[in-house]
Amino acid sequence: MANILDRLIGAFNPQAGLRRHQARELLQRAYEGASTRDGWRPRRAGASADTDHRADAATLRVRARSLVKNTPYVARGLGSMVANVIGTGINPRSLGKDAKRITALWQEWSKVADADGVRNLGGLQAAAYRAMEQDGEVLVRLRARRPSDGLPVPLQLQLLEIDWLDSSKVGSHGDNTIINGIEYDPLGKRVAYWLFDQHPGEVLGPRMARTSSSPVPAERIIHLFNPERPGQGRGFTRLAPVISRVRDLQLYEDAEAQRKNLESRLSVIASGDVNAMGPLGAEDQRTPDQRSESGDLGTLSSGSIIQVPSGLNITTVQPNAVPGYVDYVKLQLHLIAAGMGITYEMLTGDVREVNFSSARVAILEYRRNAEQLQWLTLIPGLCEPIWRAFIDAAVLANILKHPDYSCDWAIPKWDYVNPVQDVAAELDAIAGGLCTISESLRRRGMEPELFFTEYKADFERLQRDGTLDFLMMLQKGRTLGMGQAQAAQSAEKGEPR
Repeated sequence: MANILDRLIGAFNPQAGLRRHQARELLQRAYEGASTRDGWRPRRAGASADTDHRADAATLRVRARSLVKNTPYVARGLGSMVANVIGTGINPRSLGKDAKRITALWQEWSKVADADGVRNLGGLQAAAYRAMEQDGEVLVRLRARRPSDGLPVPLQLQLLEIDWLDSSKVGSHGDNTIINGIEYDPLGKRVAYWLFDQHPGEVLGPRMARTSSSPVPAERIIHLFNPERPGQGRGFTRLAPVISRVRDLQLYEDAEAQRKNLESRLSVIASGDVNAMGPLGAEDQRTPDQRSESGDLGTLSSGSIIQVPSGLNITTVQPNAVPGYVDYVKLQLHLIAAGMGITYEMLTGDVREVNFSSARVAILEYRRNAEQLQWLTLIPGLCEPIWRAFIDAAVLANILKHPDYSCDWAIPKWDYVNPVQDVAAELDAIAGGLCTISESLRRRGMEPELFFTEYKADFERLQRDGTLDFLMMLQKGRTLGMGQAQAAQSAEKGEPR
């Protein structure tokens, strides 16, 4: 809108006045979301990801751990994510010339890969992924072992919580720069991680506790996290967007529990002369004066008739129930599930309102996110570094002659939502040329080459045993039986055969 000065200038020079008005219009914001009139001032605007991490990550991590420990649906949601993304393990299959020997060596080593001696390699993957989602990041330290230790490959993996990393270490170290406990060279490459000698939260006594940290070469550390911003060097917990909402819901649930407790009680207010009133409960041994002074006249016995003195007014107090609790909690749980990137059913186990179509849509959406996480974060950030370290250790120990890192990875297969319809749809797609058998196998988490090799070996064994003809006869009978059943159904409906 033109002001007085614009109108005055426009009276003498209309073109100048019009230019001023157009320039003022250009200064106005094109995006309503950028307007500052609503009073919204984001905290720490313009800070880098590492600066945000240094300020907030430790507090977020502590609160996320507390929610996982004390909130049933958060613990269930995190467990569902681990079960779907990791399953029993993400396993490699060597594609090199000595593939059979390497694969067999890997299977033997995976049983004793954990330096703590608690898990196998699949369990270590599950624990690492769980820590990554809960804490935002996790460390895996590669521990070289002696040949005398008797391991299939002289290497073990030590899983460390991110607390081992000295996040307070910031500054310069020669020509290198240390940011949040990670040392970078002038080109930005990670060269060392500054780790404590033990977990800083371990209770060991004043003489044994040490707060100093020392650098560990970066090639001996696998730092697993899921970066969301360019240049991000550390990870944030997946629960960060929902921490405050979960806490508010917990407070609401506690308040509701207290209100329900009050609803279940019947209170009586008595006014008047209570001195002539006898004890209401058999266990009340107080005199009327004592009861009058305290304001507590006793308890009401169930199924009894009690006479009160004349002039005593009795008023009952019974709180009314407030509706809407279930709907509000369910809405909040839906929002929490969305913030965690999982379905409502995975978070709560409540499948009462789910039908086949909605369940299929939800699980397909989650699977796309899970596969993205598997192939873009876990395999390149955790599985491949472990595989390369395994091959290098085997070569250095003269177990393998040459390093051969070529392999493919088998992720956990997805179960069908409706096996009969899903398998029939896949077979129709293969028969119609819209999908290959190998592509269908890969979707199920299976390696086609390995599948066909095992399939051929099974047929050859069945032929040698003489049981192949018998199985074919059973399959033929089953096919005929299905055909007869379909014909009977068509006859009942009056359809032509």
